Amino acid sequence: MWSDQEFIDWASGGLHSDRTSTHTFEGNQLRLWFASIAYILMNALREQCLAKTEFKNATVETIRTKLLKLGAVITISKRRVVIAISSACPYKEIFSMVYKYLSQLPCPG
Repeated sequence: MWSDQEFIDWASGGLHSDRTSTHTFEGNQLRLWFASIAYILMNALREQCLAKTEFKNATVETIRTKLLKLGAVITISKRRVVIAISSACPYKEIFSMVYKYLSQLPCPG
């Protein structure tokens, strides 16, 4: 488990939850809510989808730069969405595994 300081560093560093630069209280509150939701989603991704990979203890910034920010060609048709990742991508198998895990989750509604 993480200490409080490690959590604060992890959340503020990768999710930019420490940025409250808007002029209104409501705007800053909304930014904090978005950062909190992003933390919950990234933590769930790391704990459930990346638990058996090299990213199991990765920071938000590492997951973002190495796994989520990648170049791909996306083709959208009426029946499907095709994501073509470069064959040179070093994390292609992990990305594929995460996609398969997420696609098996029940869809609400």
